[in-house]
Amino acid sequence: MEMEVRRIVVVVEEVEVARTAMVWALHNVLRYGDLVTLLHVFPATTTTGSKSRNRKKLRLLRLKGFQLALSFKDICIHSFPNTKIEIVVTEGDEEGSRITDLVRQIGASTLVAGLHDQSFLYRLAMAHKNIGNNLNCKVLAIKQPTSPLTSSGPTLSDSSTSMDFSQIEISSLSVPEIPPPKIPYQVCPDPSAIIWRSRRRRKQ
Repeated sequence: MEMEVRRIVVVVEEVEVARTAMVWALHNVLRYGDLVTLLHVFPATTTTGSKSRNRKKLRLLRLKGFQLALSFKDICIHSFPNTKIEIVVTEGDEEGSRITDLVRQIGASTLVAGLHDQSFLYRLAMAHKNIGNNLNCKVLAIKQPTSPLTSSGPTLSDSSTSMDFSQIEISSLSVPEIPPPKIPYQVCPDPSAIIWRSRRRRKQ
């Protein structure tokens, strides 16, 4: 009996924790026959400026996205030479809706992403109570470990109890509190100066 081919989507970003998340997934999630989709979504270009300038910027962002995804692919091949890999690079928003649409279209069983301060997962959590249900798959958010990552690190069975690696399976992601806006500091005049001026006016 053949095992069902799982599709694992790894979010490709220019942050170290994204690479850490992929390496962790390779050693703890991937099994023989699975298909890994390296997904990079670059920010949408603005409509200001000439069309030719926007097209040039779009091509540049797409090229950088492919180059970044290829560097992730090299890490995959180095660790597991026979891994089936596909690359998807597309334009999207910072709110994660494009990633959500693609993950659902791909039919992913698992989404792997590095968790950092600017992660799209936080914005998704603000819009949806249950990210996993919205994406229709298991979501694994990986924080950067305090100790170097090794192939003998925690497995899925013990990661739920060992939080040293900070592996999280998200059902409801808590959004960090947003600090209140800072009130500009205003310099108050010296009260003694006001009194001195008022006395001077009286003498005049």
